[in-house]
Amino acid sequence: MAIQFTASQSVEITVPQQPIPIQHYLRQPQRLVYALVDSSRIQQLAEEIFRLKMRPLSFMSLSIQPTVDMKVWIESNDTIYLRSLGCEILGVEYINQRFDLNLKGYLALSQFSTGYRLRGRADLEVQVELPPPFCFTPKPILEATGNGLLKSVLLTIKQRLLHQLLADYRRWVISQLQEDRLVNNDGITELPILNPE
Repeated sequence: MAIQFTASQSVEITVPQQPIPIQHYLRQPQRLVYALVDSSRIQQLAEEIFRLKMRPLSFMSLSIQPTVDMKVWIESNDTIYLRSLGCEILGVEYINQRFDLNLKGYLALSQFSTGYRLRGRADLEVQVELPPPFCFTPKPILEATGNGLLKSVLLTIKQRLLHQLLADYRRWVISQLQEDRLVNNDGITELPILNPE
């Protein structure tokens, strides 16, 4: 039985002011990947391409573990884009041969009167041919279950992004200031403090 599941999730993050503006941080989009997923489940394949091993997912009586290859890049408008390039399902060969995952997303920076805001959206779509036993389950139940599962995946990613991105940005700012202090040898007074708190 061929079936399609979809889910979308939007995010908005107000960025607290730091001595180094967030544009500089966003020029390293790989940091976004490590904010989204635990580093133990990431393998960097190329400069902009990452293999992400997701946690096992339960769909009715099936347990599947997708591994997704993803491209992450930044464009000149301070927008980070991500797009899935391929996917493999570990553990269930029948599903693996009949499974297609498409993930697209972006995170865009905008400036407003008191600072910066990040706005983003992710769209996830899965097409799969389920094993014969699922033919006896009504399609609306399968669709509701699958859509709910994808929504929970995106919600988990959103929550991690909300908690991890700003924390990583703060850590990055501190490390940059410490590096500059070592280079200057006489403190950070020479650095332009662009947005003092």
